Amino acid sequence: MTRENNCLNAAKACNLNDTCKKYRSAYISPCTSRVSSADVCNKRKCHKALRQFFDKVPPKHSYGMLFCSCPPSDQSACSERRRQTIVPVCSYDEKQKPNCLELQASCKTNYICRSRLADFFANCQPEPRSLSGCLKENYADCLLAYSGLIGTILTPNYLRTPKISVSPFCDCSSSGNNKDECDKFTEFFAENTCLRNAIQAFGNGTDVGVWQPMPPPQTTPPITTPQQKNRERGSPNAIDNSLNVDNSIYHFCGSLQAQKLKSNSSADGVLCVDPLVDGRETSNAIGNSAVRRWSPPSLGLLPPLLWLSHCTRAIL
Repeated sequence: MTRENNCLNAAKACNLNDTCKKYRSAYISPCTSRVSSADVCNKRKCHKALRQFFDKVPPKHSYGMLFCSCPPSDQSACSERRRQTIVPVCSYDEKQKPNCLELQASCKTNYICRSRLADFFANCQPEPRSLSGCLKENYADCLLAYSGLIGTILTPNYLRTPKISVSPFCDCSSSGNNKDECDKFTEFFAENTCLRNAIQAFGNGTDVGVWQPMPPPQTTPPITTPQQKNRERGSPNAIDNSLNVDNSIYHFCGSLQAQKLKSNSSADGVLCVDPLVDGRETSNAIGNSAVRRWSPPSLGLLPPLLWLSHCTRAIL
């Protein structure tokens, strides 16, 4: 059974997109043109064209070529094509491997490389306690920061290893007393779980924004407009429904206080009692906290003498 080469498909998709095809051709030419018998290419022009490719081409196509997924069993055709995306013979390889700390120091003297390296450190910071593996929980920012390094003196590329692992073209062989510092620098690339998870998520089709932090829950009470209050007051069941649940009563009364009403009685006659101030049992507070203002019963249903009795009490 022949396995599908996702990286080859990504390259074909790029050729079908005018923007991707244009900027890909723009970096293929300087990155593959030999300028002399000693130099295989003009590295400066190659790097500049690569930066333009990742700056101008939509991520759907540029990331599709750079972060395409390859099955673990396919480390020849698919993985090698992914590694060749940036034309490493020109943009990556050197005759001799420089020391990684020296390469980092050279990067910091260039404002483009310096700012993009800082972005990479900030947005691809691993966090072992995070489900995503990233401190910032944002795969998209990490992939953007990584691709921003391509075309700088610190251009990284895939290593020929079974797992996803990247590194600039450098080593720590001549670091002396700074060997530990150098190892930490290289491990941030080669052993970065945040970056590895982000690349796998994109290659597998996972939404790169899935680890966006969730906004905090709303803690402030909702604002009631005058139109909403009028509709609520006009509803015959608005107050009756609030009597069935304890918290609804207190919420209703709290809303009236929030509206800065000087009286603790609402327009339809509900008296509000603060249970914390009242200090009585909850059942008693509920019983006394929602008392309707007295209104005389229908006069047609009362005998005349009883009607007179009501009228006399009302006058008194």
